[in-house]
Amino acid sequence: MLMCLTASHKNASFDLLERLSGGAESVARLITGHSECVAGAVVISTCNRFEAYIDLDEPVTAGQQVGVEAATAAVSAASGIPADELHATWSVHTDEEAARHLFAVSAGLESVIVGEGEIAGQVRRSLESARESGTTTSDLERLFQRASQTSRGVKNNTPLGRAGRSIVRLALDLAESRIVDWSTVRVLLIGTGAYAGASLAALRDRGVTDVGVYSPSGRAARFAASHGIHAVEADAFPSAAADATIIVTCTTASGFVLDAASLTAGRIALSESLPAFERDETPGCPVDHRAGQLVIDLGLPRNVDPDVAGVNGVDLLDLETIRIHAPLEELQATDHAHQIVNRAARKFASVTDEQSLDPAVVALRRRAHDLLDAEIARVAPRDPDGVAEQALRHMMGRLLHAPTVRARELARSGEAQRYLDALDALLGLTVEVEPVATILAEDEAAS
Repeated sequence: MLMCLTASHKNASFDLLERLSGGAESVARLITGHSECVAGAVVISTCNRFEAYIDLDEPVTAGQQVGVEAATAAVSAASGIPADELHATWSVHTDEEAARHLFAVSAGLESVIVGEGEIAGQVRRSLESARESGTTTSDLERLFQRASQTSRGVKNNTPLGRAGRSIVRLALDLAESRIVDWSTVRVLLIGTGAYAGASLAALRDRGVTDVGVYSPSGRAARFAASHGIHAVEADAFPSAAADATIIVTCTTASGFVLDAASLTAGRIALSESLPAFERDETPGCPVDHRAGQLVIDLGLPRNVDPDVAGVNGVDLLDLETIRIHAPLEELQATDHAHQIVNRAARKFASVTDEQSLDPAVVALRRRAHDLLDAEIARVAPRDPDGVAEQALRHMMGRLLHAPTVRARELARSGEAQRYLDALDALLGLTVEVEPVATILAEDEAAS
């Protein structure tokens, strides 16, 4: 069973999403260590969503409960968020619905800015991180690879694939009214990740040429050299921040990288370096009066201390503010995109149903639990405290685990028929599995 637990801008507050991002890198390992039924996990953590994709060896209804408990316990341990709060937030999807959700996420259909381009890369990097942690599985690999293919299909076949749909560009659109001439704007980027690259591209599209970059982790020089901008060293950072017309923060650094104190200190240092006749002696004022300063915080957790908004002449745009101004979906384009996503999810589920041998395992477990229930009923009069029942259920769970795992192994190796033949020979269980070629042909005809 594949399942997804998601908290996003659609069902969670910005503050909760920020708290969820803490410790996200350890969550996948914690999930897989929760139960022997959990085969693997991939976690996606971005500025507007936190999602856990889980591969379970348990194909029956109880598997969903195992997955929810595994993810909730892991996220609670990593973030400190109470389990009850997480249970009240999660949206849960399984199997085909989980695939449909991931494909829509990767295509940008679930983003604040519908069709944004950054999310596809974030989904891809989440899978790479799971590989490095050893928490992915063949089914999760196939799921995420199909998500990337579907994303490309949406990009190539709908207007949502055109350039320019991103949170970065929306933030700059919101700043448009205060900028007279973008070519005179001085910009400081804080961070060297994917959002920094997207920010730089968006700024250049508007004609910005004066861009510096500062990295709390010391990567500014390499980023600057590869992008044709100038690097800002740590000792020059306060003055560079004070001198910038626009500051864009997009770093994964823990803690605030910019606050009111550092910005004010930079202004004082910069003012003192000017000739006396150019100085502005007004406390807290920018060095010049042309347009004040705009600080755009794209970080999660926040990169900028909210007290920056109290500095004279500074406007702060954070993700929550940007989200409020997100445009409505382009209905026709998104309808076509959802058709592509739905078709891809149906195909994925059809192949998964055949490969996973779920019907056969369900039949085996049903037969076993029928026998178990009969035995429990037989011993019940002599077991008033339920000790024997508990022992019998525990034993049955252990007995069924190996055949469940073996079914997955045989299905992955293309030997599903051996499992079906064994059930027929040993238990008289005959399970029909429709050939995947027939399923896919029917799906193509329906679409």
